[in-house]
Amino acid sequence: MSDFSSRQVIEALRSGVPSRAVGAFFSEARPGMMRRLNSRLDELKEKGTSGGMIFTGRYGEGKTHLLNTVFSMAEERGMAVSWAALGKETPMNRPDLLYRKLMAATYLPSAKQPGFRAKLEELLIPGGGAAAELLAYAARELESDKLYYLLKGLMDCPEDDDRETLLADLEGDFTTDGTVKKIFRRATGTPAKFSQSFSKRKHIMDYYRFMSRLFQSFGCSGWVLLFDEAELVGRFAKKARARSYCEIQRFLRPEEGLERTFALFAFSSSYGEDVIDRKHEFENVEAIYESEAEEWKAATDCLNSILNAPELSPLTTEEIRQILLSIRDFHARAYDWTPAVSEEKLLAATESGGYLLRTKIRAAIEFLDQLYQYGDAGETHVTALDRERLEEEDAVPELGALDEL
Repeated sequence: MSDFSSRQVIEALRSGVPSRAVGAFFSEARPGMMRRLNSRLDELKEKGTSGGMIFTGRYGEGKTHLLNTVFSMAEERGMAVSWAALGKETPMNRPDLLYRKLMAATYLPSAKQPGFRAKLEELLIPGGGAAAELLAYAARELESDKLYYLLKGLMDCPEDDDRETLLADLEGDFTTDGTVKKIFRRATGTPAKFSQSFSKRKHIMDYYRFMSRLFQSFGCSGWVLLFDEAELVGRFAKKARARSYCEIQRFLRPEEGLERTFALFAFSSSYGEDVIDRKHEFENVEAIYESEAEEWKAATDCLNSILNAPELSPLTTEEIRQILLSIRDFHARAYDWTPAVSEEKLLAATESGGYLLRTKIRAAIEFLDQLYQYGDAGETHVTALDRERLEEEDAVPELGALDEL
């Protein structure tokens, strides 16, 4: 690894901000979880099996780092990867808003920057086999007609402004059926005949299904969606939480029509106690979906999946030792020096960080920084991190009549 790359890793760890660059730290730790994730990604690549998985972990114990590791694992297998941290601005109960966030953080294999627009424009050549296949898929497999006419308009549209409108729609800046019809008529000279108008509430999964097929057309071996901070669903109001469970379940079950897609959700280990038990979630979803058996089952299945999800086991003493020694090696390469410090002294310096892996890492870097700058290191003091709280906040808006297009 180059000096610059090593410094990038150290700076990311010092700031406490997880990144793809440091995800490799955890590829050898927690071997049971890594075997399970490797198996799911291999199955996705080799058999095209869609589905999803939830895992849990304690606060500060590496959930986000694990997602970054999965990001690298998926990229190595030639998969497209999308990332979203759930919360008020990315609410799980609003899959239309979630779609926009995911598209803004979608990386094609080996891409340094997110985005798929350039690849799409290369693909949509009139008369091309891939373009014809996509049109046939949009006409045959999707519930509404919008994406078919949008694609056909993109293929034939000579106007830059119109193309921008249609491309932005695919990225989540949704336009109306009426606008698509006007652009289609300008591009082809014929009217668009919708048999089913598009509604964000009813048909948003058309976009997710289409993207799962589009990434295959790009040559990707699959599409991996990574959802961080899923425990923040617990801060939503009651109905928004219930809706969120239904939407999560869409990604967990393979029968939703998503092709070659794997979704991974990271929840806090405390979610079962703090939210599902304390807020009586099973009773809530039963009351909310009293007359909607399908929605009630989806929400209930999701709750059971959270309760039964595999948990990140605490790192063993040996795993922590290996991680801290790796940090010492990265620090040496990053700043071109040789730390004259024993394993025992480095490990002792991290004791002030408590039991959380995140604070142990920061304590080790602080210790190495002092040793590098001053030739000696005093006692390190890293503030302990509070346990996350999942009290209910303001309601996240539900889909309603004003959201219809």
